[in-house]
Amino acid sequence: MSVSISSFGKAADGRVATLYTLKNKSGAYITLCDFGARVVSIYVPDRSGALGEVNIGFDDVAPYIAHGGPSIGASIGRVGNRIGGARFTLNGTEYKVPMNDGANSLHGGEGFHTRWWSAECHEKEDADLVTFHYVSADGEEGYPGKMDVEVTYAWTDKNEMCIDYHAVSDEDTLCNLTNHAYFNLSGEDNILDHTLQINASLITATDEALIPTGEELDVTGLPVDFRRPLRIRDGMARAAEYPLMVVKNGYDFNFRVDGEGMRLHAILRSPASGRVMHVCSTEPCIQLYTGQHFNTTGHNGRHYPVMAGLALETQHHPDAIHHENFPSVVLKAGEVFSSQTVYSFGVE
Repeated sequence: MSVSISSFGKAADGRVATLYTLKNKSGAYITLCDFGARVVSIYVPDRSGALGEVNIGFDDVAPYIAHGGPSIGASIGRVGNRIGGARFTLNGTEYKVPMNDGANSLHGGEGFHTRWWSAECHEKEDADLVTFHYVSADGEEGYPGKMDVEVTYAWTDKNEMCIDYHAVSDEDTLCNLTNHAYFNLSGEDNILDHTLQINASLITATDEALIPTGEELDVTGLPVDFRRPLRIRDGMARAAEYPLMVVKNGYDFNFRVDGEGMRLHAILRSPASGRVMHVCSTEPCIQLYTGQHFNTTGHNGRHYPVMAGLALETQHHPDAIHHENFPSVVLKAGEVFSSQTVYSFGVE
């Protein structure tokens, strides 16, 4: 195992971004950046043993900073996903947060994905780790309390990318941390021929702005039923059976994962490459987003078209602060938020 450090380009203000490369004994590796505490690259073997990129991203920091800091690959907070009306009430006080998704707030506004994080590296016998640290000031993006946050990435000899999240606030606040990596296990143009399995019987019902109604729907018989492997292309062909798929031109939905504790959330497969990715997490939910917005150039000059990659974001429910039947996203003063998600890569 080894960790190497290099420059990852400059911001407009001259600040130099840092790239951390974690390589295991087989030669498979991931790279991470201190801007947004984000995943930049993931190189793992296909069925023939050839290493290839399976993560959507860019070759230097500038595109990540552009347009207010795209969330691609980044650590997301304070509150991932949406807050309806871009406001909430906590302990009798109303707080207004950035309105950056129509009338709603998305991914904490100019949130953790736009921040520079400090980093510490640790090399161990069976895994390399990088711990990113950030202190979010009281009132930042409208949220109460000073929040101390750590996101630790570990890369193992088993081709596992483990992400541990820890946060503490000095006042009651909201906390829903996740990662916004996009995966394409084939290296081909899009993910339509990937098959996906999600261990979820329920999907969160939303309006057209993707704000939850408070209901959760049984997925049985719908093109959002991933309890058995479903090819993305085949699900898309049935979009009319779940009208929001037509409105959103794809998948952008939250699933309540069956069971509790650390458990399997999802399995993504590429028949073309033979690669498979298992997602396990302690979080109650997972958001599937199929990258309908893509139309840009990324790693090694590769064009990313619509649905170039998909995101599988482990999380609490969107807009949980407004729905008592959802697991709470309130982080009490002095209490520790802790969660773990593991992305495991293999071949079939």
